Amino acid sequence: MSKRALHVKLEKLEAPSVLVKGLELGIGRIFEEEWEEPLGPTPFPSITTLRDWDMKLLKRYKPFYMPFCDVCCLCTFGKCDLTKGKRGACGLNMAAQQSRIVLLACCIGAATHLGHAKHLVEHLIEKYGRDHPIDVGGEHVYIEAPVTRLVTGVRPKTLGDLEDICEYLAGEIVHLLSCCHTGMEGDNLDFESKVLHAGMIDQVAMEIADIAQISALDFPKADPDAPLVELGAGVVDLEKPVILVIGHNVPPAAAIMDYLVANNLYGQVEVAGICCTAHDVTRYNPGAKIIGPISWQLRFVRSGMADVIVVDEQCIRTDILTEAQKVKAPLIATSEKACHGLRDRTHDDPDEIIEDLLTGREPGALILEPDKAAEVAVKVAVKIAPERKRFKIIPDVAGVIEEAKKCTQCKTCARVCPAELDVPAAMAKAKEGDVSALAALYDYCIGCARCESACPQGLKPHSYIVAASEKEMKSEKFKVRAGRGPIRDTEIRNVGSPIVLGEIPGVVALVGCANYANGGRELAEVAEEFARRRYIIVASGCAAMTIGMMKDEEGKTIYERYPGVFDAGGVVNVGSCVSNPHIAGAAIKIASIFAKRNLRANYEEIADYILNRVGAVGVAWGAMSQKAAAIASGFWRLGVPVIVGPHGFKYRRLLLGRQDREEDWYVYDARTGKKVYVGPCPEHLFYAAESKEELMVMIPKLCMRPNDTTKGRMIKLTHYIDLYKKIYGTLPPDLHLFVRRVADIPITMKEEVLEFLKEKGWKEMEIPDPTLLPRLIRKKE
Repeated sequence: MSKRALHVKLEKLEAPSVLVKGLELGIGRIFEEEWEEPLGPTPFPSITTLRDWDMKLLKRYKPFYMPFCDVCCLCTFGKCDLTKGKRGACGLNMAAQQSRIVLLACCIGAATHLGHAKHLVEHLIEKYGRDHPIDVGGEHVYIEAPVTRLVTGVRPKTLGDLEDICEYLAGEIVHLLSCCHTGMEGDNLDFESKVLHAGMIDQVAMEIADIAQISALDFPKADPDAPLVELGAGVVDLEKPVILVIGHNVPPAAAIMDYLVANNLYGQVEVAGICCTAHDVTRYNPGAKIIGPISWQLRFVRSGMADVIVVDEQCIRTDILTEAQKVKAPLIATSEKACHGLRDRTHDDPDEIIEDLLTGREPGALILEPDKAAEVAVKVAVKIAPERKRFKIIPDVAGVIEEAKKCTQCKTCARVCPAELDVPAAMAKAKEGDVSALAALYDYCIGCARCESACPQGLKPHSYIVAASEKEMKSEKFKVRAGRGPIRDTEIRNVGSPIVLGEIPGVVALVGCANYANGGRELAEVAEEFARRRYIIVASGCAAMTIGMMKDEEGKTIYERYPGVFDAGGVVNVGSCVSNPHIAGAAIKIASIFAKRNLRANYEEIADYILNRVGAVGVAWGAMSQKAAAIASGFWRLGVPVIVGPHGFKYRRLLLGRQDREEDWYVYDARTGKKVYVGPCPEHLFYAAESKEELMVMIPKLCMRPNDTTKGRMIKLTHYIDLYKKIYGTLPPDLHLFVRRVADIPITMKEEVLEFLKEKGWKEMEIPDPTLLPRLIRKKE
């Protein structure tokens, strides 16, 4: 189904009895039906359309609040103390206030992705036309936009169709944001329902952005053999001019690659990226390079390696202009959302802009036209590189030692460090001439530089850590598979049955930012462990980079050792942040392709299917942004649990199940209509793990589903028990809740487990055809 607007404009209409001038006539939207699948019950859902489904989830997975602040100060009635059951001047209590803040964060995240999508789609329409076809996989992908089809009921065929859908998404975000106003919503669970709606809207917005750029910019199209691209600071050839691109919206970076090719400069200038623009520019042209995730931004800029810095939008340090000026690197901003105080030079002559940047008359320029930004960036980089000679502000080791002598050991840096690094002890050793302790912090530093802002002596510990680790930084040379985009329909046919029946133990999605509590290596080790156990590993964004930054004894990364197919033991990089819906889309397509469930505008039934049958779990180990909150909430509404790392507690609330509340774990058996206890499967919807070890045992537990066959549950229990015993030295204390029948018990552990079950007074359970929806109960003939 496509939507078209009919718009007629008449300059002048003259007839015997009438004279009309300047008439404009618009006839809403005309729907053209070309789809054999019937329209489901919830096309273009409003903020209350799926409220009943949300309440089913929230009845089982109740919000657990961890307030960051005891007061509300969003209006002039405040500050209002919300502790000890008190209410604010508007009547809001603590629970509703926390859910309101979560909604606000998710609205920011969803608006950011939608703004990205709208900007990208409008640019691509201007360049390629509204009728440019959607193609994300040719004959390999029939269901090209599973999230969009599921939510709106629309099957987009052209870029113009995507633009129309954006209008609906924008309206929903406006309504959601309005609910945060003083004197609007008052119930915490209704706020939470709206959080889930924001996440769903976010999923559609991201999908639109990625299928648009895959189609128009010819990114890899569902290709399990997408090329391996270079990753790490050490892969940059410093004998060449270097352009650093930072952000998420790829057109300026793509235009730089085009300009280099068109002007016979390809291979003579290095283009390297940080964050998701890095992913997408390497999808566009694998000759570009990825420096690393967002946490590497400050260290690379201060290293002076970049001759010109080009930023677009999202996840850019807001002091990027200040940092760029310190290393005398001109800054080119290319998005109206992040102007950085620079003069708008979009309509100026390129030669004038170049002259101003080369002479230092201006530190940078705002250029909102990608092709012009590309021309200026390349020409400035080529001319300025010989003069800059890699100017940097990171001191040498001798300089670090001298600076360390100014440290008073006040320990302010340690108190503000999110990773709780012992910077004072490292500085004390450096004062004595030993910088090894500073170097040891390198892999754990997330690059926030809060230590520097807090230091009363004006010292720069982050730079000292990088300086002490210069050799390691320059040796960082890895490989990551370019983002492949969607999962093929044929791959879904191959894995649908073993995933739903439990014979593939689960899909582990590693997503999100790089705010790791204990370094990124932990996430790489998790990916390795579960790929080896033949889970399907899917990654995106900064997490996809992180898991590629660990080598085995042969010097190979995980992407070089495991296939890129969506199958047991595969390691799949779908791409950037906006590629996340391909992960959700895989679960949706299992319901559609394998189970033959109607997909179109049938959200509740598909989400019920995923919750009860598709063993998938998201891991956002370093999540830090509002976008990450929105991404997670989109998975929750679909019934996919998400685990965050220790910093995830700062999102203020979790969605936790209660093992001890047996009444929460009943489902309908669709065969009989009977309510059946299925155990806590999956136990939580949003969980924060405090350590890598806790994460390792939570992943297999949250991949269990009520629909698992005895063979499938046996496989999943094998991993759960094995990991729990290796880490904690004993059987899981809740094991009896997940064993339904004796046939579920792993054969090699049978005697030990049966003895444990006997002590617990365990009894066999039924294995139903599970659903939370009474309407899906099959009527008896």
